[in-house]
Amino acid sequence: MKEQDRVKAEVKELLSTREWAKTRELLRDIPAPDIADLLPDMDKTDRMLLFSLLPRQLAAEVFSYLESRKKDDLLKELTDEETRRLLAELSPDDRAEFFEELPGLATQRLLNLLNPRDRRKTLQLLGFPQESVGRLMSPDYVAVKAEWAIDHALRHIRKKGKDNETINVIYVVDPSWKLIDALELRRFILAPTEQTVEQIMDHNFVCITALEDREEAVRMIQHYDLVALPVVDSEGILLGTVTVDDVLDVAEEEATEDFHRAAAVAPLKMSYRESGFWSLYRKRIGWLAALIVVNIASGHVIARHEELLLSSIALSFFIPLLIATGGNAGAQSATLIIRAIATGDLRADQWLWAVGKELLVGLGLGVTLGLATWFLGFYRGGFDMAIIILLTMTAIVLVSNLIGVGLPFLLNKLKLDPAVASSPLITTVVDFVGLTIYFSIAVQIL
Repeated sequence: MKEQDRVKAEVKELLSTREWAKTRELLRDIPAPDIADLLPDMDKTDRMLLFSLLPRQLAAEVFSYLESRKKDDLLKELTDEETRRLLAELSPDDRAEFFEELPGLATQRLLNLLNPRDRRKTLQLLGFPQESVGRLMSPDYVAVKAEWAIDHALRHIRKKGKDNETINVIYVVDPSWKLIDALELRRFILAPTEQTVEQIMDHNFVCITALEDREEAVRMIQHYDLVALPVVDSEGILLGTVTVDDVLDVAEEEATEDFHRAAAVAPLKMSYRESGFWSLYRKRIGWLAALIVVNIASGHVIARHEELLLSSIALSFFIPLLIATGGNAGAQSATLIIRAIATGDLRADQWLWAVGKELLVGLGLGVTLGLATWFLGFYRGGFDMAIIILLTMTAIVLVSNLIGVGLPFLLNKLKLDPAVASSPLITTVVDFVGLTIYFSIAVQIL
């Protein structure tokens, strides 16, 4: 039996025998994500009993790990007072993330259960664009003034730090609350108590504006190896922080979206397990219908050269081979470029360099594959067919490579996600281009 199944069986046994003390003791040793995995598989009674036995802080942490629909179901089973306590214990960023997934009326009802301070923080976060850093940040942080003595600053950190997500970094602000430095906690601990904060400052810090895209926060935390990234407004006023655990979730979401787009699927707003039939249908039908249009164009190219195919039936043998190879080459090139853009390895202004590089690579791949298939062309249709296959394979691979490198840069220039240049899109476009190249060369030679 798996460890999780064993724990689940043990918890259910303790609940059925009403051994509350032993249940609480057992739950204290189970990580919050594992408790969150247990809840959805329990019946309503056991689920409510288990949740009610959790300490308030642990209950809030478990709640934050639940999927959005499970959160909504659980809140429906709680009383208003239980819901109020649970929402109050959530961190502001987790609370805002949960609220943005709810219908407007449900959001309003739950906002009314919060105390004025928590309601103000949540509304502040919800006021930022959906994919912005402002939605991701936590407004809880510890800030000190430059003129304070280290001893005064440490007393302030002890007083304010216990309610914050992280105190690894302490922020220094001026009287107007403008961020002027970000210092590691160890500097305060190691500095002589009679020194001032200004004496240990180095004015060497990075920050991000609240309206910036959250992917930029991921990139900055990775690039600068930060535990927390300060968030400021357009005038440099400190608003909050984004922590490394926040960006790990974002990085996973963005990677999932890119996987979906790479398969020509509109990104799902919830997990696959939560998505219903109509949701999955709507996310896929649009792309499939659009790609049919391009495939119809490919069929039209074949129809236009019907007489050529009838006069040299051997030409039809190589259609699948040529267009499939071209599609594969284009998909390879597009995947490399999309990932390089996503990780910051390639910038938008480096498109010409990337095209030149892929031009050489595509030419090398095309000539190699063309020579490899020359013998097959000679075997199937003689010398003329061998030349057609050699030239066509070289040209298709070269052009497909250029399409694969150019399309992501074009989409990026148009402010669209480069991942839209998915393998199905690339291969479908290359089908049309490849057939056009193939028959153009065949007409000239035959």
